[in-house]
Amino acid sequence: MKKFSMIFLLLFAASTMQFSLMAQQTSRMLTLEDAQKISDAAESRAKQDNWNVVIAVMDAGGHLIALRRMDGTQIGSVDVAMQKASTAVKFKRPTKVFQDGVQAGNMHIMSLQGVAAVEGGLPIREGEQVIGSIGVSGVTSAQDGIIAAAGLAAFE
Repeated sequence: MKKFSMIFLLLFAASTMQFSLMAQQTSRMLTLEDAQKISDAAESRAKQDNWNVVIAVMDAGGHLIALRRMDGTQIGSVDVAMQKASTAVKFKRPTKVFQDGVQAGNMHIMSLQGVAAVEGGLPIREGEQVIGSIGVSGVTSAQDGIIAAAGLAAFE
């Protein structure tokens, strides 16, 4: 019986390790190269209209990978861009969803901790998995959203 239990435990451990390895192989992480590509595309779109913005790209854990502040952008946009990116990754949805909710009268959204209810933050997905986010701040929220979408399109 003791021998049977030991064999069972070894087989269970081996199958668990195999599953863990398969999960690691199928989940993609956002790299610095990805973040730079996204930032480059967003900056390029901003320059088309002479908009000065801050672009923040975060990983799936809400940690900053890249931050770009274009010349002439107000320093307050650094925090706002990071808040938008953080909201998008933590809640797995565009920040415009929260903005629209507030504009529709759902003021309780403003009490949600860590929510930036302003357009300009988008989750970055690989299939159904959120692997990061982009947040943009510096112009109007609609313009920030246009720039963030251009950055995201470079990844997809």
